[in-house]
Amino acid sequence: MNGMTADVTQTQAIKVLIADDQPLVRRGLALILTPDPAFEVVGEAANGEEAVALAHRLRPDVVVMDIRMPVLDGVAATGRLAAELPGCRVLALSTFDMDEYVVAALRAGACGFLPKDISPEELVAAVRVVHTGEAAVAPRLLTRLISTYVRAPERPEPPLVQISGLTPREAEVWRLMATGLDNAEIAEAMSVSGSTVKNHITSLFGKLGVRDRAQAVIVAYETGVVEVGRPG
Repeated sequence: MNGMTADVTQTQAIKVLIADDQPLVRRGLALILTPDPAFEVVGEAANGEEAVALAHRLRPDVVVMDIRMPVLDGVAATGRLAAELPGCRVLALSTFDMDEYVVAALRAGACGFLPKDISPEELVAAVRVVHTGEAAVAPRLLTRLISTYVRAPERPEPPLVQISGLTPREAEVWRLMATGLDNAEIAEAMSVSGSTVKNHITSLFGKLGVRDRAQAVIVAYETGVVEVGRPG
């Protein structure tokens, strides 16, 4: 019967590896994801070293990675995964919203961040977003994090439009992004369409040599494009 072909067309489940040194946290995260057929929890790791080894063996699409773990912490493990398995995306977890290790993980290649007190719905949504290649960090939380822990150098930097050959429009998108605006707010501020903003962001990422929004905002603060304390 023709009805038997329906399952063949279903998209493949997102393979998830959970890394946390607390067994109860690992179990809790797995219990949130497992009932949803869109996800397959392929393994659990108790430290960063184990997470990297399991990722090489199991090839997950997303690693939900605790930042502070023994043996090898989540920051170092994220850096290794970004270098060794670039197709594997990391969603960082931390007990605290404001954590300098989160910024280090984003700099190392994590595609998103969530505090551990998130709701099941937020976890599911974040794993989906990270899997698509987007950054799963609320824009204003991202800006607060980075403005707290990233400092621009003392020496003056070149004008914005001279950095990596950005066009004036790309430079403006970057500045607005770094002040915490999401794509819809950037589009409204610049009186352009959302698709135009997305096109500028794609070009911007290529010129800056970054892979996502989080890394672009970090570079903005490191180069002094946006100063700490400047109103958005």
